[in-house]
Amino acid sequence: MTNFIQTRLQNDLLHRVRQWLETIEIHNSKLAHLLCKAIPAQCPFERDITLFSRKLFHIPPMCKLNPLYDEVVGLRFKALCYLADECGEDVTAYC
Repeated sequence: MTNFIQTRLQNDLLHRVRQWLETIEIHNSKLAHLLCKAIPAQCPFERDITLFSRKLFHIPPMCKLNPLYDEVVGLRFKALCYLADECGEDVTAYC
C-alpha cells in the first residue's frame, strides 16, 4: 500500500510540474536567451563510440527517459519563437 501512495504522490507532483512548465510564457529576451542556452537542441548523451576510426557502438539518446522532456523542449521552443517573432532576432545560433 505504501508503494501505491508513493507512486501516486510522484505522479501528482510530476503532473503539477508539467502543468507549470506548460503555462510559462516568455515575455523577456534575457530569459529567452537563457532558456535557449540552457536547454540543448539535441540530446547531449547520444554518442558514437569509436576506436581506431571504427564505430564500435552507438549510445542512443536518453533524454526521452526524462518524464519532463516534452515540456522542457516545448519551453525552449517558446523561447525560440519569442526571440524570432517578437524580438526579430536570428535564432540560427541556437539550432
